[in-house]
This record gives sequence, structure tokens and C-alpha cells, in this order.
Amino acid sequence: MSVNEIITITIVLTAVFAYINHRLIKWPPTIGIMVLSLLFSILVVILGSSGSWVAEKVRQLVGAIDFEDVLMNFMLSFLLFAGAIHVDANKLKQERWPVLLLATMGTLISTCLVGGLMFYLFKLFSLNIPLIYCVLFGSLISPTDPIAVLGILKEAKIPSSLELKISGESLFNDGVAVVIFITITEIAKSGGAHIDILDTGKLFLREAVGGLFFGGVLGYIGYWALRSIDDYKVEVLITLALVAGGYLLADRLHVSGPLAMVIAGIITGNKVKNEVMSDITRDYLGKFWELIDELLNAILFLLIGLEMLIIKLNITLLCIGVIAIFLVLLSRLVSVALPVSLLRFKIKFEQHAVAILTWGGLRGGLSVAMALSLPANMYHDEFLLITYVIVVFSILVQGLTIGKVAKRLQPATAK
Repeated sequence: MSVNEIITITIVLTAVFAYINHRLIKWPPTIGIMVLSLLFSILVVILGSSGSWVAEKVRQLVGAIDFEDVLMNFMLSFLLFAGAIHVDANKLKQERWPVLLLATMGTLISTCLVGGLMFYLFKLFSLNIPLIYCVLFGSLISPTDPIAVLGILKEAKIPSSLELKISGESLFNDGVAVVIFITITEIAKSGGAHIDILDTGKLFLREAVGGLFFGGVLGYIGYWALRSIDDYKVEVLITLALVAGGYLLADRLHVSGPLAMVIAGIITGNKVKNEVMSDITRDYLGKFWELIDELLNAILFLLIGLEMLIIKLNITLLCIGVIAIFLVLLSRLVSVALPVSLLRFKIKFEQHAVAILTWGGLRGGLSVAMALSLPANMYHDEFLLITYVIVVFSILVQGLTIGKVAKRLQPATAK
């Protein structure tokens, strides 16, 4: 299938599903598009045996797109920058400790807890998967995905302070999770037999700290470049180059591209927009990145739904996936409750913050992409199906009900 066909079919399907959702279903766009994409995938499976031209084209489309490569090496950079550019740095600073602990300590706790619980769950179903691989699964399913969270939070009317905690955590733990995933993958390649704590620590620090530092450098390069001109067309183009070129360079430097994009986005959305941009440029830049965010989110959730066509179904693994939903939610509860308990001594949290943070911790395309990146000898098929079950539940059930959950708790929740 040619690049032209891939792009054309993807855009047409996304537009059609977005239109149907807007006119008939009226769900948050990301959820509505994914649901229609899932239903369409089921229809394709049914039509597949009849040799339908549409079914065949869609199968070719899914087979031609490397979801992991498209998300991790292209979409993720733009989506993280687009999300971060609209974050208020002053408000984020007020929530820095909850965001920091949830994104780091919370992700590590969840990774270990999910890994341990999954190890015994697999044994219950007579599947002897080594603990190190179960922890690897924990690392890919633990992060709350900013791509899913930021899109859905716009529609869920939750208290602004909690929204900032959830969105801030998801932006940063995305980068942290990728670093943890890469680190554990390196350990798993040796079967966990030879773990060099010093080398592992160096890898983690290089990716995480290096990504944060590089993101700051990118942000100030953008600040310097944009300060010297006043032409919104050129300035928007510079931000595009900053994201595309910066993410590619981060990969070459072996530092965390996701963390770099978050920092660069926050600097651009606050210091750059407030200090060096004209009102016209600020308006165009904000609308441009908002449009990029909406378009890429729509395409991403279309692809998540269509990925069902390449996943190998297995009844045993489906059952494990359903049980894993509850284990992941339990792990999320613990990984939120512990940091919040530590911080309550110096920071006042909203009532029912733990409940809303737990239920608002959505999993999304990032988890699917990391599962797809696993080689066959690291239980690729098993982890992919289980991940897909959890992600679909997270987006459909949690995503559609987070607003209602927050509203039910609203009388006792601080605005």
C-alpha cells in the first residue's frame, strides 16, 4: 500500500467517524472515534471472509502502519508538546510536589506491584512467565497516558486543581515510564540474571535527567530564535522544527525525548508566549497547536481501534486481561494513596482526591505502543492482548465515567 493510500484512508476514516460521533453519539471525540473504530474493526472481521474490497483495504492499512513507530517516533513528540504548551507554569509550580511524586514514586510503585500481582495471576492460569517479564509488563501498563488523559479531561468537568494534578502527572510520568521501560527491557534481555545496579542507575539518570536538561536547552533555543522576529508564520514553523528536530536529536543523544518535549513545551507556552510574542502570534500559535493536538488525537484513537485487527485472540489471555483490569486499578490506588499520604502533612488535597486520581488515571496508546515494541521472546503476543483489554476498558469505561464520578463527589470536593 502506498504512502498516499495510507494517509488518505486514515484521514477519511477519522473524518467520517468524527462526524458520526459529533452528530449522533456526542461522546468526547477521542472516545467516540475509538468506539466507532472498534465497531468498524469487528465489521471488517465479519466482511473479511466475503472478500470485501473495503475490508481488504483496511486490513492492508493496519498491516502497513507500524503503530509503535508512528506513535513513539512521530506522534508522541507533537502530542506532548501540544499538551505542555497549554499548561500554566505558575499553577503547575503550586502542584509540583504531587505531580513529581505521582510521576516518579507512583509509577515505580505501580510497576513493581503490577509485576508481582501479574506473576501470581499467570501462575494461577498455569503460565510460567518469569518475574522480570511481569515487571516489564508493569512498566508499560502503569503510566497514565497524557494522550488519553488530556483529550478526555477537556470534556470531564472536574475541579481545576485535580485536573492539573492528573494532567501534570500524566505528562511527566509518560517520560518517566518510557525510561523505566527501557531500563527494565535491558535487564530482561539478560533474563534478569546479571543486574548491574550502577549501570542501570546510569542508564536511568542519563535518560531522565538528560531529557529534562535537553528540553530546557530546546526551550531556550526557541526563546532566543522567536525573540528576534515578529512573523507568526515563521514563528509557528520554528516551533514545529523545535519539536521534530529536537525529538530526533534526543533519540540520537540517548536522552528521553518525551521528557524533553514536555519541558520545551512548558517553556514555550509560558516564558516564550508571555515575553516575546505579539498578540497575533500568540493567538495563531495557540490555535495551531490546539488543532494539531485534536487532529493527532483523533487519528491516534482511530488507530488504537483498528489495531484489534492484528491482535491474536486467546480465551485464556482474555480472561487474564479482564482480571488484570482490577489488579491494575488496585495498583493505581496504592500508587496514588501512598504519595498523597506522605504529602498530606504539608499539602492540602481535595476531598476524594485519591478516588478521582485513581479513576482518572487512564491508559492509552503509549501502553499499546510499548507492548507492540516487545520482541516475540519477551511475551509480545501475551502482553499485547492483555494491554489492549486494559486500555480499551480504561478509555471506554473510566474515560466515559470520570466526569460522573467527579460530579458525584463534587459536593465534597474543593473547586
